[in-house]
Parts: sequence; structure tokens; C-alpha cells
Amino acid sequence: MSNTMEQDEDETLVGMGLRVSVSPTQLSFYVILVTLGILGNAIVIGVIGKSVFMDRVGGRNSDIIIINMALSNVLVSVMRNTLLVISDMGLELYSSKEWCQFLMGVWVWLRSVNVWSTLFLSAFHLQTLRRVAPTIGNVHGPRGAPKLLLSLGFIWLLNFIYSIPAYVFSTNGGVNTTETLMLVSSTTRPLLGCVWNFPSSHSGLAYATTSMVIHESVPIILMAFTNLGSLYTLYTHGSTRSTVQDAPVIKRVPAERRAAKVILGLIMLFIASWGTSIISVNYYNYNRGGAAEFLLVIARFANIIFIAMSPVVLAVGHRRLRSFVKSLLSH
Repeated sequence: MSNTMEQDEDETLVGMGLRVSVSPTQLSFYVILVTLGILGNAIVIGVIGKSVFMDRVGGRNSDIIIINMALSNVLVSVMRNTLLVISDMGLELYSSKEWCQFLMGVWVWLRSVNVWSTLFLSAFHLQTLRRVAPTIGNVHGPRGAPKLLLSLGFIWLLNFIYSIPAYVFSTNGGVNTTETLMLVSSTTRPLLGCVWNFPSSHSGLAYATTSMVIHESVPIILMAFTNLGSLYTLYTHGSTRSTVQDAPVIKRVPAERRAAKVILGLIMLFIASWGTSIISVNYYNYNRGGAAEFLLVIARFANIIFIAMSPVVLAVGHRRLRSFVKSLLSH
């Protein structure tokens, strides 16, 4: 069974699939968010990347993870969100089946990497905090860089494997077809005419449910636990500072507390945006009530909020980014 259905009266199909009506105000706001996401994350990559390459000892591992997360943000914006802007402006575009299979696979791949890269940042910081007090080893030094790059490469590889079904079970929809199955990890509405094409409705819902549990919900739960662990570790470090005689440890804790606030802000922003999108999209998949169209609009903006605002959060807490923004504003 193709996961498509005849066009409803209150839905407009313009070349790229189901189009939820978008007001000029919503379109303008979305364009601003997409532009902010691309430029902001590009600045993050440029500024932090320059410091990593210029650092003779190889740069901080946390900076490498931030660059990886920003890179996934940029790629999602360029490969997906800019095309959505073109769609909202009314330009009709179509893709062949082969291009749809390729694009759906890329969209799922990049969105998946974006999720797990964010979780990796949170988990890495928790590990760093736990190593501050017991040892004063160089947790940011070059010795861990090869292992870190291998771990990041493993994330990209595993999520590439996860995206293979998107290549197999997708196709280009006809002029009178609309999407009936939506996944947070790939799309909240069809684009370039590309739609899911599972053998049956049961297999489609099975894939959507598996994706929701393993890929969409588990990372959020893990992020919540890692951040609670980070806060608890910082609290225990702070409560024992008076009894610790090792000066480097005492100096490190305030710095790690500031970093924890930034990462906590990032993760809370991600949980809010990703969680809102999960609720909205799965309401569409399993309920299809009267609020479905409104919730799809909410999901659309929720998907871009984290990408657009994460550079702002980083600029508040990252020293080099903050210096760059200050110098930019002063000129």
C-alpha cells in the first residue's frame, strides 16, 4: 500500500505534496529562523574551527563536538529547510523517484546525526565533569582527539545505516497524492513530491513507532538523565570545594559550571523543540483530529527553533564566540 491518500478539500497540493496553509507572517518568521540557523552555525564552525586548527595541542575536544553539532545543523538547514522556504514561496518543483529516494535518505541521515550529536555533547560533558575531581588529567588534550573523531564518525556511520530504509521505502508522489505518514526524523510534510511508500500501512506504522521509540524518544530521555547527572556532579563538587586542597580542581569547577549552564541551555532547548515536534507529528500519525493541521505548523517551527537558537546560546557561554560577537558589534 502506498502511504498516500486523495487530496482533502482543505488541503492544497502544489507540486511538493501536502501544503499546510502558511500566512505571510509565518513565512517571514520561518525565513528569519532558517537564515539565522545557517549564518549562526556557519559562524560557530568558522570561529571555533579556527581556534581548533590554530591550537598547537589540537584544540579542546568539547570544541570539536560543538563543531560537529553545528555542521549537522547547517547541513539540515541547507538540504531541507531552504527547500521548504522555496516551497512556501509557491515555486513548484518535482523530483524523479531516484532523486526522492536519495533526498529522503539524506534528510533522515542528517536529522538523525543532529539528534545523536547533541546527545553526545551532553554525555561528553558529564564524563568530563566526573574526571575533574579525581584526576587532573588533560581531558581536553590531543590524546583523546583520535578516539573522539572515531566516535563522531561512528555516529555518522550508524545513522547512515539507519537512513537506508528511507532510500528503499520512498518514492515521488503524483499530482493528486498527499503524505499520510510523517516522521520527525525525516519530514513533517512532503517536499519535492517525495513521500513514504511502505508495502502496507502496518509496516509504515511499525517503522514510525520504532523510529519514535528508539530514535526520537530515547535520545531525549538520555539527554535529560545526562544533564541531571551533570548538575548533581557540579553540586557535589561545589559542596566539597572547601575540603579540596588541589588548586587546579578548585579553579576548574567554576569553569565547568559555566560550561554546564551553556550545555544545559542547549539540551533544554533541544528537548523543548524536538519534544514538541514529536508530539505534533505523532498526533498526526495516530489521531488525525481537528488540530492536526495546526500541530503540523507547530512541528514545522519546532524543528527549526533549536538549529536557529543554538548559536545564540553558544555565543552567550563560549569565550571565543562571545569575543567574536562583541568585536562584530563594536565595528
